[in-house]
Amino acid sequence: MYPPKSTDPVRPAFCSRGSVAGVKADDTAALHRLADLATPMALRVAVTLGIPARLRGDGDTVENLARELAVSPVGLELLLAHLATIGVVERTDATYRTTVFGTPLCTDVDPWLTMLLDATTAAGRSELAFVEMAHSVATGQEAYSRRYGQDFWTDATEHPQLRDSFDAQMTARFVTQVPQIVAGVDWSRFATLVDVGGGHGTLLAAVLEAHPDMTARLVDLERTATAAAQTFQQRGLHERATAIAGSFFDPLPPRADAYLLCDILHDWDDQHAQQILARCADAARPDSRILVIEAVGDRHTHTAHDLAMLVFYGGRDRHLHELSALAEPLGLLIDTVTDVSDHRTLVELRPGRLTPWGAERASATRSTGLTE
Repeated sequence: MYPPKSTDPVRPAFCSRGSVAGVKADDTAALHRLADLATPMALRVAVTLGIPARLRGDGDTVENLARELAVSPVGLELLLAHLATIGVVERTDATYRTTVFGTPLCTDVDPWLTMLLDATTAAGRSELAFVEMAHSVATGQEAYSRRYGQDFWTDATEHPQLRDSFDAQMTARFVTQVPQIVAGVDWSRFATLVDVGGGHGTLLAAVLEAHPDMTARLVDLERTATAAAQTFQQRGLHERATAIAGSFFDPLPPRADAYLLCDILHDWDDQHAQQILARCADAARPDSRILVIEAVGDRHTHTAHDLAMLVFYGGRDRHLHELSALAEPLGLLIDTVTDVSDHRTLVELRPGRLTPWGAERASATRSTGLTE
């Protein structure tokens, strides 16, 4: 049974106003607000139905909106009443209309936010897998397939609109990061580059524009590679950049100076992440470099994001010693570690003998008897 109603909007009625065993009532109320599912789900349903955009301006009646959306007037009234309680919409006589506060929930105002909340997009659909998080905690495996019957990548392959929204999400969240990554890496060392799983090619295009002597290839699944080719064509880079349809679990173009994995490994469990690194190692020359750019647990801690990587894909933002553990059996050693943006680190791998970074780590481990 749901707790009884309270006249105090901040404090649930079942919370004592005193303290029990040192627990403050305000703390209990705050924890209840953090655990509440009604509000986050109300926002997701509203965005998925397009309600904030539909009610901008003069707004409309519940009856008209319910008829247009083909939903229950009773259910819609309850949803709008709660959205009004949290300030997303307001009631004026017989109508509801979107408030200034609720305007970012309109796609044309904040497409990034609505992409995350819309249950028909890759991000919004994945977020709903959090209801199965107990499975991930118990097993260490992704929960997406427990909810939907197959893993995210199979789902995205079978439903092109999910793949398209995932690619758009990756491009959108990289907008502010691309200039930092271009400036933070010495790309001039490489005449040839393979962007492994490079999406729509936004980062690779920016790198090529900054380095006119470089040529590159991008490898991604066919639908995404086609979009990347359009990016290169539109930006006048088609003579130096080629998009190749393929999987990073298959052999990669050989003997490039560098292989780039940007926000790739954290999407996979250890077995698959190591397989991706193995394909890079197989394709590389003895003097090639493998550039892993993503959030690294030792340097960038985002606990909610880590839980999302686990629940959605079975992955996580790994610490340096975990990346090293994946790479070393493949003959790959960490050469340098450099923060290249506000949220991402470059871990540069190379084939061969123990590097200065690896020697320092091994020496510290021997002298202390500790592991990272």
